[in-house]
Formats: sequence, C-alpha cells, structure tokens
Amino acid sequence: MGMFKALITLLLVIVISLLGEAQQPNYLYHVCPNNTTFSGNSTYQANRDSLLSSLSSNGSRANGFYNTTSGGGADKVYGLFLCRGDLSTTVCQGCVTFAADDISRRCPVETTAVVWYDECLLRYSNYSIFSRVVEAPTFALANSQNATDLDRFNRQLQAVMNETETEAANASPGAKKFATRKVEANFSSALNLYTLGQCTRDLSSTDCDNCLRFVISNLPRGSQGGRRLTPSCNVIYETYPFYNQTAVAPPPPATPPHPGSVSGRNGRRTWPITVAIVVPITVIMLLLFSVCCLLKRRAKKKYNSLQEENGYDITTVDSLQYDFTIIEAATDRFSDANKLGEGGFGEVYKGVLPNKQEIAVKRLSRGSGKGAEEFKNEVVLVAKLQHRKLVRLLGFCLEGEEKILVYEYVPNKSLDYFVFDPSKQGELDWSRRYKIIGGIARGILYLHQDSRLRIIHRDLKASNVLLDGEMNPKISDFGMARIFGVDQTQGTTRRVVGTYGYMSPEYAMQGQFSGKSDVYSFGVLVIEILSGQRNSNFYQTEGAEDLISYAWKLWKDERPQELLNPLLRDNYSRNEVVRCVQLGLLCVQGDPANRPTMATVVLMLNSYSDTLAVPAKPAFVLHSRTDGMMPYKGLESDQSTSQSMPWTINDASITELDPR
Repeated sequence: MGMFKALITLLLVIVISLLGEAQQPNYLYHVCPNNTTFSGNSTYQANRDSLLSSLSSNGSRANGFYNTTSGGGADKVYGLFLCRGDLSTTVCQGCVTFAADDISRRCPVETTAVVWYDECLLRYSNYSIFSRVVEAPTFALANSQNATDLDRFNRQLQAVMNETETEAANASPGAKKFATRKVEANFSSALNLYTLGQCTRDLSSTDCDNCLRFVISNLPRGSQGGRRLTPSCNVIYETYPFYNQTAVAPPPPATPPHPGSVSGRNGRRTWPITVAIVVPITVIMLLLFSVCCLLKRRAKKKYNSLQEENGYDITTVDSLQYDFTIIEAATDRFSDANKLGEGGFGEVYKGVLPNKQEIAVKRLSRGSGKGAEEFKNEVVLVAKLQHRKLVRLLGFCLEGEEKILVYEYVPNKSLDYFVFDPSKQGELDWSRRYKIIGGIARGILYLHQDSRLRIIHRDLKASNVLLDGEMNPKISDFGMARIFGVDQTQGTTRRVVGTYGYMSPEYAMQGQFSGKSDVYSFGVLVIEILSGQRNSNFYQTEGAEDLISYAWKLWKDERPQELLNPLLRDNYSRNEVVRCVQLGLLCVQGDPANRPTMATVVLMLNSYSDTLAVPAKPAFVLHSRTDGMMPYKGLESDQSTSQSMPWTINDASITELDPR
C-alpha cells in the first residue's frame, strides 16, 4: 500500500510540475502610448500599483473577468482583465498574476496600457474603459501555412465565424461572452476548422456583436489560421484544436453505479485492482498532456515568428523575383496605353500576369545608385510589410540597369483625385473621409511601430494614398522610404526628399527626420481632406496665407467646422470634424515633441471620451520659402505618386533624387 501511495505522489508531483510550466502565459503584444505619463512615486503610480494588485488577487474568479478602480479624482485608475473562456481558474490566475507584473515592467510610467497573452488580456487607463467598445489598438497574427482552395476555405470560415459571433454576443446575462465552434471542413477531408470568439463581459450584446463583426471583417485571410485582437474582443481560427475542448463541451450524463461494484468493506482486496486501473490511466493522461503541450508550443512558435510581420511568411529573394520577360509581356513592353503615371522615382504601368493577376509595375529611374544586393535585400525586407492599409509589394525584377518593383494593383485613383477635383469631391462624403483618415493613421502606425522594421515614410501626401474598390485607403511609396533599426528613432540627412507643403520644419530646414516628421505630414493631409484644398496651392482667405494658418484662424475664432468643404456640410458629424481639426493642428506643431505619436492619433480617432490637448500656433513652413524656387508638382494618376521634389539643404536648388 505504501508503494502505491508513493507512486501516486510521484505522479502528482510530475503533473503539478507540468501544469506549473504550462501556466506561464505566452506573450503576444502590448501597447502603452507615451503621450501621457506619470512621475515616479506619484499618487497615480500608487493607485496603478494598487489596482494591479487587486486584479491579481481576483484572478481566480470563476467567470474569468474582473474590472475595478483605484483612487479618485484626477488620479483615478480603471482596470480589467479577461481570461480565455476555455481555461481553468488556475491558469487564469497564473496569467493575470504574471500580467500584472509584466505590464508594469513593459509600461513603467504610462497612464494607459494593454497587454495580450494567449491566455488573457489585462489593461488599465486613467479614464473609464468599462462597458465601452474599444477597437484600437488592434493587431493580427497569421499562420505561416497557406490554405488550399482559398475561396471555399474563406466562405466556410466566414460562415463559422458568423455562428461563433452570434453565440458569443447573445450569451445569457451573467454568462461569459465566449463561444467556440468545431466543424468538419468541406474544403478538405483532412482538415477540421476550430474557431473562438470572446468579448469582455461588461459589453452589451449589441456592443459585443459590433466588436466581433469588426475583428472578423479584419481577420488575416489566406492561411490555415489567424487571429485579430482588440482591447474589447478577439477571434481566433485554426485547423487544429487550439482550445480546451473538454472545458467547452457539455458535461457527460452521470453514470449510475454498477450493481456489481465492490463495497468499502472489501477495500483490502481491491487496492491492487485500483492500482491496475489508476496507473495506466494516469500514464496515458500524462502522455496525452505532454503531446498537447508540445503541439501548443509548436503553435506558439509558429505565431511568434509572424508576430512582428503581421502577415505572411515571405523570406527569400527567389520567391519575390520576377523575370524581365514576364514584366515586359505583362505591360505590353511598357506601352503608353498601360502607363498609369510618372513620379520622381520612375514610371508606373499597369500589367496583367499570365495568371490574370493585375499588377502595378514601377520602373525605377536608372542610375539610382543602389547596388544589386542592397536593392534585393531591401525589397525582401519591405515585402514582409503586410497590412491592409499598405499597398502590397509583390516582388521585384533586376536585370542589368533595370530595377523594377511589382505592387498589387489598386483600381481606384489616388486620394488627391477625389479630394481636390471639384467634380469628384462629392463622391467622398464625410463618413468615408473620416474612415479614410483613420485608415491612413493605422497604416502609418504599422510602419512606425507594429512592423518588424521601423519605417519613416518621408513623403506622406494625398497622391501617395490609393483607394481600393471600396474606397479604403492604401498607403503607397513606403517601399524605399528610410528604414530604421529597431532601436533607432530619428536620423539626419543632407538630402531632403519629399513634397513641398507636407514637410515638417525640422526636416525641410535641417534634414532631421523621425516618426514625428510623418505625423506632421499626416496633420497637413487631415486638414486637406477636411477642406478639399491643397496646402501648397491655397488662395488667401480671411488674411490667411496658407491652409494651415487658415485652419488655425478658424480654431482660434471657435469656428473649426467652417474648415469642412461646403459640399459636405449637409450631412456630417460636428464632433468628428472638430476633433479632426484639433488633431490636425496638434500634428503640425512646430516642436516635434508637442506632436502626438501615431499610436496616440489612432487612439484619439477611436475614442471620443479622451480629451485632446489644446493646440498652440502651428509651424508655418511656407512663410520661409523663396518664391519660385520650390514649386509643387502634382500628377493625378491611377497608381503613381506626384513628383517628389528633393533639394540640398544648403540652398534651394533642386538636386538629383536620393533613391529610397
């Protein structure tokens, strides 16, 4: 009997050890904008620490969700956690305890933060985050294995996701807003489809439904698995069982005792039978558990390798290189009939590949100065940037002096065609314009922060934003922009490239560029989208010499809504317009430190409760120009950018292009 007890004790120790190892959560992502911070040993820090301690203490709640506050007044902190609905209270407690410590390490002085793991999310803020749908920040992960029979797979996925969404959103009051689905996939007899959807429990059914619809519509497609996470809800799909099926399955009916069961008085005779039954079952369970842990770790590694890319696994030069004869045939030997436009970096043509895929071909100007290997390496890096708000770089062609970039074809014209053309301005109503502004912000945020590279665009403008068939924005010409190292945040150049009217003062005058340079350009672009007028071609109105100074005058006079194009004033949201004017003016502040980051911009566009800073008088770069020396040159085209005008900072003469 003693040997049996020792064996059972040993097995329990092994199980507990394995469980303890499995409880360490798998980190996915975190966001803590640095626009507002608190000082060390402040009241807010004490309240934040108290809140995190409270969240950690409540991690074992059976419903896997808890929200609370700490402190009061201006130093009040709001926080919550949400554990995945299929996990035990033990795993939830472990994740929340780890997260409470981890988030204070990753975000030591930020007043707002959110962190995601496979097992839970935890967030806190200096404003109320309860019972509100928050769709930003958001990020996606995609499985590196592509799906076969893509159309049928996507149809099946959409149908299953819709069912998951409905069940999670319509959970009974007090229940977890959580649902899973497992279906036999009809696109392949060898694959099943597993889905999961979940909202924070403080959301109403309607809000949960809206949040899940948003994340489902923005899921990465084309692979055998993917997920989209926000602070309020998340969805996951895979072709393997990634969640605990036992925990979500209905409990089996109780089995009545067998008439021939052995009574307690025969215990002395039954313990060998017990050993014979328990030991094999325990060993089998341990083996199964070990296999599950192994599979789970492999799945985590697969996602971790894609996490920074937010897209597909493109790693080799060979997979991206096109033969020159293919490009020639696709463009009908670069015929004028297929020419979409011409910019400072070369000509752009529409092409059709043998598989009927439409492409945009940018034939770079010769003598760019980049070596072949440098060009290849840069293209491979840029091709890894996969975001629905960026024009996708499909590959390249390199033959002799020919350097060609191959992009996805975007059917509608560039944004400037619709914003500045009086005959087309009415095609973009206010709701579409507001959606475009938000989309551009998310695309730039991805370049600055969420991709594996740090990209400074340096030429963000209306003609470098293309519109797809549904008028969704896609940022172009980021491909050969300045690529930073992971830890690099700013740089200096003696060759300034960009477009007059969009450049920040520190970049135009001193060659200093950073993410805040793009923020300045974004601010100009927002004001142009609102007004329908070019900053660099503005006719004096009410004494203002340029569009930015006109926007500032309207803001000072408490008439910001008058900046909106008169064609749009019959149907618009005043709050959204005023917020965009205020945000635009904040982005064009003279001191880069006073401009918000793109993470803050995205947050402000998605949160009406956040209070924006009051802008000061913005920088008016146009006042310092030498008339006639730096003219704006635009080209309205399907797929090209307007011509970029670089010049040497020592004088105002136009120089040769500094290839990006």
